[in-house]
Amino acid sequence: MKMKKLAVVLAVTLCASFTGCTSLNEAVLGDGSETQVQTRSYQTKIFEAPDVDTAIKAVIATMQDVGFVIDNADARVGTVTGTSFHNASRLSVTVRKYGDNQVQVRANAQSGLEIIRDPIAYQNFFNSLAKSLFLIGEDVN
Repeated sequence: MKMKKLAVVLAVTLCASFTGCTSLNEAVLGDGSETQVQTRSYQTKIFEAPDVDTAIKAVIATMQDVGFVIDNADARVGTVTGTSFHNASRLSVTVRKYGDNQVQVRANAQSGLEIIRDPIAYQNFFNSLAKSLFLIGEDVN
């Protein structure tokens, strides 16, 4: 009899868990008007850079130039996060080696609890990052 009660409790808990996951997934993935592939396409860009460390330095400089305070930077992992108090937003950037003299940079921006889905905001960041990488490559201080 105890095993039967345990099985019922377990089944109810699992059902409740799956229902919660559905609403959580909807909150994370958005309203479905845009696929994750579309989002990733404007959040990610390939740059010419000799290594991840150089790209991380450029990401930090760019984030600071556009008004972010760096919260955490880990060159070993290839991540930088920052907060802008001007417009209450957060930016997380991941840098990975992509090929010979190339890196892949992915940026995720959030304003309050909302993910920023404006491709132009990401394009503006990447344009600034390209300039910063150029200046670092030219050793301009």
